[in-house]
Amino acid sequence: MTDFQKKVEALRAHHEELLTRKNVAEEWGNGIYTRYKYPILTAEHTPLEWRYDFNEKDNPYLMQRIMMNATLNSGAIKWNGKYLLVVRVEGADRKSFFAVAESPNGIDNFRFWDEPVTLPEDVVPATNVYDMRLTAHEDGWIYGVFCAERHDDSQPGDLSAATATAGIVRTKDLKTWERLPDLKSKSQQRNVVLHPEFVDGKYALYTRPQDGFIDAGSGGGIGWALVDDITHAEVKEEKIINARHYHTIMEVKNGEGPHPIKTDRGWLHLAHGVRGCASGLRYVLYMYMTSLEDPTKVIAQPGGYFLVPQGEEYIGDVMNVAFANGWICDDDGKVFIYYASSDTRMHVATSTIDRLVDYCMNTPEDGLYTAKSVETIKKLIAKNRNN
Repeated sequence: MTDFQKKVEALRAHHEELLTRKNVAEEWGNGIYTRYKYPILTAEHTPLEWRYDFNEKDNPYLMQRIMMNATLNSGAIKWNGKYLLVVRVEGADRKSFFAVAESPNGIDNFRFWDEPVTLPEDVVPATNVYDMRLTAHEDGWIYGVFCAERHDDSQPGDLSAATATAGIVRTKDLKTWERLPDLKSKSQQRNVVLHPEFVDGKYALYTRPQDGFIDAGSGGGIGWALVDDITHAEVKEEKIINARHYHTIMEVKNGEGPHPIKTDRGWLHLAHGVRGCASGLRYVLYMYMTSLEDPTKVIAQPGGYFLVPQGEEYIGDVMNVAFANGWICDDDGKVFIYYASSDTRMHVATSTIDRLVDYCMNTPEDGLYTAKSVETIKKLIAKNRNN
């Protein structure tokens, strides 16, 4: 065996050790969900064949020819008994692409499929694509709705000027994808999510209207729009169903995460909220519930955040960020929440439908004033004194 072959063998053994590492549940938490010790996907989890040229003649130093930077913001679906993530993988060149990773248990042993997703182009090619939400719709298709980013050619002198639209694809097997036209809308759209059921015979979308690529501006929060034809989707009327508020976790922006989960008590939603702080924008996750009879009617919303970065999760390409656009609910009610930390790596937290509904229904709402917060705490103190 040559030195090169020995290096390749050691590299493969090291990679296999990472892929097969057992995840460990953290002992202490908040009672709402369980977090795990290790990230489930990092840049190092990507296949070696994506990064190395294993021809000794062409790559005698066994260098990475294509480097990967991050794995983040994954859509999620249970498929043929496996837990599948459609991962946003970002290369060292800043370009993101989608790739499928699967696990037998949802918490570790994730492995990428052999090749990244081949995504058909729209009429106007996107410079970058990311953050796909997956919806198994009652029409029989699995839809992926993602952000398609292009340079804003109305500002030719500004290389940071960009536009965001919602790209739409669909598939029956998660291998062959059909590209549909991008969503038409009067405003820029990011974080668009397809509701899993028809509403009044139409496709329903959770939207996030915003004035610019980064700033929400006049966009009031998470919107709702009905679309007649998903193959030519257009937002004609839009209403805000989950609004932003001053001095809250969603002061600057908020957006739907994955599509909501249907429960006996209502639709269970996971979303992200953004506020400005001294170190930049802080992204956290929060939850709310809407009515089964009217999915636009909020029936419960716990005050404050649901999940934030913890420990090393604060550190990464974009600090102080927790973001989720995928979760899976098993038939037994166990919920796998897939979230990214600091735009760098993927994690999982587990809970149950019963716990999440209890959390939503019985956690006090944000009173929007300090005095209200103190009053709420004192009520809990008084209740505990009487127990």
